Amino acid sequence: MAKVSPTEFISQVKAETAKVYWPSRRETVMTAVMVVVLTLTLGVFFFAVDWGFSRIVKFLLSLVQG
Repeated sequence: MAKVSPTEFISQVKAETAKVYWPSRRETVMTAVMVVVLTLTLGVFFFAVDWGFSRIVKFLLSLVQG
């Protein structure tokens, strides 16, 4: 691996960061909102599935216990 001087390294970093696509503030906010909405939706979904399975298991156990 070739050794690079600190100034050359900094210039290479600047060149690479210039190639990066930086999203706008609106895109960032919209993406964050989508993540929160989907997280809440999945949370509610898995809560409902867990609650449903819990009720089924409790019912089945009550049949076994008498």
